[in-house]
Amino acid sequence: MFIAKMLRNAVTLIAAATLLVGIQTAAQAEEPDELNIAIILSAGIESGWDGTLIQALERVKAEQPNGLDISWQYTDPLWGDDAGDAMRLFAETGQYDIIWAHSTYSDQVKKLRDEFPEILFVVVGSGNEGLGGNQYWVYKRVHESAYLLGLIAGRMTESDTLGVVGTFPADDVNDEINGFFAGARSVNPDIKQKVAFIESWYDPAKAAEFTNAQISTGADFIFQLAANFEPCEEAKILCFANFQDDHNYSPTTIVSSAVALWDPDIKWIIDEWWAFKADGKPYAGNTEKRWFSLAEGGTDIAPYHALESSLPDDVKAEVADMKAKIAGGELEVPLDVSDPKSD
Repeated sequence: MFIAKMLRNAVTLIAAATLLVGIQTAAQAEEPDELNIAIILSAGIESGWDGTLIQALERVKAEQPNGLDISWQYTDPLWGDDAGDAMRLFAETGQYDIIWAHSTYSDQVKKLRDEFPEILFVVVGSGNEGLGGNQYWVYKRVHESAYLLGLIAGRMTESDTLGVVGTFPADDVNDEINGFFAGARSVNPDIKQKVAFIESWYDPAKAAEFTNAQISTGADFIFQLAANFEPCEEAKILCFANFQDDHNYSPTTIVSSAVALWDPDIKWIIDEWWAFKADGKPYAGNTEKRWFSLAEGGTDIAPYHALESSLPDDVKAEVADMKAKIAGGELEVPLDVSDPKSD
């Protein structure tokens, strides 16, 4: 009896060990070599918000993180039920590993994420709810870059009046507007600010109207978040662009741009998906905002291009010095999300 019991135990241990090896081998064999992403756009790839995401995906694809072959498909701009329907269609195909909804879409994700627990959902920017689990919340702040642009304007303005034309007042819009004026006042305490919101993602006529109004009050530098540079060209004043390097749109007016770089955000999401898919680690989506700073590669300013010679050397040197201090942690740009108003 004793010998028989020993044999049964030995057989059980061997079977368990064999099963464990089989599980480990299967897990190793299941390491993915492809990643398919479905993207819900909110404004279109011509916009800085959406266009910079696709540009970043191209760069990350070339790096092949974890040896992955990355592909994606994106929609036309969609909102509300249309966005939710598109997410469901993507999910039901079984072909997509990540659904990246590139704006305020947590309401739509909330209806789907429990039904599709294998999919990693991404929502982006202000107005979202941090759901956790398989929803991740990407945030983008360019207030540090805006601060550097404000420093240029504060040094070079002749009227001491600076303008900003924004889209909507929101947490991740207010921060960069306030950062711009903070940078200007850090070198010129006499700055007067003019702020207007067009209350639209894209309305060239209204953007022109508000820009002209600011110019008429004496603003000689405009931080243009609404992407209409014609009034600056007509008035022969200098502008700054937002989220992407827009220099080619107006080479004679755009000094630089506060650039959004989504590369670290994308890599973070890919790492989270990889840990789930290859290592069996449960999704643990963030419930609080997370963004990557200038030091972490999440934002930068664009080159001065053809206008570099129009900037004094001491101003360029000061900007480079301040940028190095921000990147090195010596200077912390204040994060102010209060609603900016005109003086």
